[in-house]
Amino acid sequence: MRKKNIVFLSGLVGLLIWSCGHNMESKKDAREEKNRILQQEDGIVSLKLDKATCYSDAVSPSNNTADWNIVISKPGRFKVWLSNATRDTSDLRYANSVIINMLDDHLDVNPLCDKVVHNSGDVHYPYYRADSYMGSVYVSEPGEYNIQVISEKVIGRTVKSQNTSLADDTKLMSVILTPITY
Repeated sequence: MRKKNIVFLSGLVGLLIWSCGHNMESKKDAREEKNRILQQEDGIVSLKLDKATCYSDAVSPSNNTADWNIVISKPGRFKVWLSNATRDTSDLRYANSVIINMLDDHLDVNPLCDKVVHNSGDVHYPYYRADSYMGSVYVSEPGEYNIQVISEKVIGRTVKSQNTSLADDTKLMSVILTPITY
């Protein structure tokens, strides 16, 4: 009888240890899954700044960085667009060029307003949505990739909440990858 109790308790302890470890792995996988951006059915990848991991450099804001992990299911060549909320579509007022890194592609562009998106639900008066064409990137096969944006307009959630006077003329909202179809 005593041996049965010891075996039972050992099994119970083993099950508890396994379930706790398994639960921790599930939570870690869920966090990683939450931070991944999936390609949409139409091939578009939309990377909103509030979903990025942001790093702020108080000394040199031009080194502020936003990172996303994306999952590409339909590879190919993509146009890269920078989406901004702005009060003046004729001058986006970037002090420095914006750098976008993905794979071996390094885009270094001073954003201009290439397209004004009317009736966008992303912005409200007195702002307008202005999209800037940044170039293109090529993804040769499906998989998970990292994309990075470096710009003084990258302002993380914590910095925004600490400084409510960031009423800038132009605010970076997102990066959008659209598939090029021939």
